[in-house]
Amino acid sequence: MTILGLESSCDDTAAAVLRRHEDGKTDILSSVVKGQTALHADFGGVVPEIAARAHAELLDHCVEEALTRAKCEFSDLDAIGVTSGPGLIGGVVSGVMCAKGLSAATGLPLYGVNHLAGHALTPRLTDDVAYPYLMLLVSGGHCQFLIVHGPERFERLGGTIDDAPGEAFDKIARLVGLPQPGGPSVEQEARRGTSGRFSLPRPLLDRAGCDLSFSGLKTAVLRTRDAIVSEHGGLPQQARADLCAGFQQAVVDVLAEKTKRALEAYGALSPAQPTLCVAGGVAANKAIRAALETVSLQNGAQFVAPPLALCTDNAAMIAFAALEQMATRPADGFDLSARPRWPLDQTSPAMLGSGKKGAKA
Repeated sequence: MTILGLESSCDDTAAAVLRRHEDGKTDILSSVVKGQTALHADFGGVVPEIAARAHAELLDHCVEEALTRAKCEFSDLDAIGVTSGPGLIGGVVSGVMCAKGLSAATGLPLYGVNHLAGHALTPRLTDDVAYPYLMLLVSGGHCQFLIVHGPERFERLGGTIDDAPGEAFDKIARLVGLPQPGGPSVEQEARRGTSGRFSLPRPLLDRAGCDLSFSGLKTAVLRTRDAIVSEHGGLPQQARADLCAGFQQAVVDVLAEKTKRALEAYGALSPAQPTLCVAGGVAANKAIRAALETVSLQNGAQFVAPPLALCTDNAAMIAFAALEQMATRPADGFDLSARPRWPLDQTSPAMLGSGKKGAKA
């Protein structure tokens, strides 16, 4: 089974070709990702309209390059998987329409995939992790603890009630004058700082459960920055490094404690092979990875973090999720729609409210 995957939910345009063999092993034959950092650099964040236009221009080139690297033709493919939500709607529409066009032209079955399911199922691609496993999905727009029971069954234990960690990293970078994307910039700056210089809160640690909040932490950093600027007439380089280090350590402490609680809830299932997995762009942060690995080992669980290239947005995870779901559902028709919101856990109450577009998470 050979499948083409497409991803265009935010600011990375991607295509990949995967092949699943008869023994169940899956190989990544190619994975192409074209970022848009330069296009958004002057705006301090991703501009949805610019991102959508870039996806429309880049998708066919990514598909062509992915097929060339995989040494495949369309006639070698068995299916097409595409991110159909959640994400910036213009980008998601670009990917879905491209996939529909390819499906119509080739007759290949089409599978719309939840972008978050792609992240959540990646540990099965990289490490063949057995169900059920605990997943911390931590990215720019989402953060949640999930028990992954199967390719389409996700049980949410908790998540962010406001800003996701990746979003907070981006906002902190803007507050202290660091370039975007904020995650790598803040992490690099934090290496030069002392985390204990400024007193910053650890939100929701006094509340039971696995829910998280980073909005108040962001506000505390803003007020600390303003106090420094008022005292010094600007933000000294060392103060900026210390502030970034303090912010990052606060995020690490919160994620570590909440992960410990999630592991306790997951352990009640008595899984044969207890496993904590982490995926999403923020999982590339080395300090966060190290803390989560320590918590996992302390609680008797195997720790799995996919390679960095598969933690950030990519199409290999989308192709793999489609492969996993083929056995449980039929292909989608040409009425497949792009969805800006699409919670993985369809049974739990919405965490961030609902509207005409559906529940946010």
